Parts: sequence; structure tokens; C-alpha cells
Amino acid sequence: MTPGNRRHAVYTGSFDPLSLGHYDIIRRGAALFDRLTVGIGINPEKSPLFTPQERLDLIARTTCELPNVDVACFEGLAVNFVRRCGAGVMLRGLRTLSDIEGEFTMALANRALGPELETVFLMASEGCSHISSSLVKQVALLGTDSQTEPLEQFVPPLVIEALRTKLASRRPAPRV
Repeated sequence: MTPGNRRHAVYTGSFDPLSLGHYDIIRRGAALFDRLTVGIGINPEKSPLFTPQERLDLIARTTCELPNVDVACFEGLAVNFVRRCGAGVMLRGLRTLSDIEGEFTMALANRALGPELETVFLMASEGCSHISSSLVKQVALLGTDSQTEPLEQFVPPLVIEALRTKLASRRPAPRV
């Protein structure tokens, strides 16, 4: 296969929800590449908190100031989505040492499936390396008694209200 555009990268994930760590990789990737497509993977075997359309809307609204970033949903293999986009690079973020093993295995599989595609890794910024979607959901669900908003440390402002609304019915009743 002929390689896609090496100045166009695709950053795939579930983004359920979009975190400041994701946004950090998107912002930095947009500075490195002429075009960056954020691909929201749809896995029918998972039960995400947000629908694909809700995730797409949140990411598009959060990244609207980045003119070279577009957002799309996809099903199936990421390498096939990257090809459909006409891109030549798969962008991946690394948070911790434990991410490296899984990402390395994925990169090897992607290389076998799409040898014409390159994988580029960006290390998470220091302030984002501890953020995961599961941590965000836990903080949003359990909340805090302090006056400060704990979610501001983990997700973009647009995501905070969406999380509050989505999780309002799941929040445990206060103990008396």
C-alpha cells in the first residue's frame, strides 16, 4: 500500500471522557502535524459513559481553537480508519511506564497490519501523567466536600458539566 500523508496524524481512543491528558496530546500533536484527526473508537462490546456523538461534540467544542484538528467516530481497526483518513501517522500518548508495554505491543500489531503507517509516541506532560478516564469517572461519581472543583484538575471545563449531568443519577446518597 502507498503511504498516506505523513503530515496528517490520527490520534485514536475511546475518550470516555476527554481528559486534560488527551487534550495535551491533541494540542501538542496539532503543533507537530499539519492536520490531526481525533478518532473516537466505537467498541460495541463496551458500555461507555458517553455516546459516540456526545464524545464527538465534547471533543469538537474543546478543540475548536485548533484549526487543523478534526474529529470523527469509527468502528473497526484503527489502521483501517487511519487509511480512510488518508493519514500516514498514528499518534499515541504514553502516561506511565506500564503504558509502554501495551502500546509497544499495539504498535507492533499495527505495523503488521499497516506497514506503510508510522506510529509516533508523545509522552504525557508531567501534570497529566496520572490522569486516566477511570480516575476521572471515579472523582466525578464520588465528588468531594471541598469548595474547589476537583474535576478541573482532570478534564476540560466543557466536560465537567457533561460529567455532572451524566452521573447525577448514579451518585451515591449522602450518609447521615
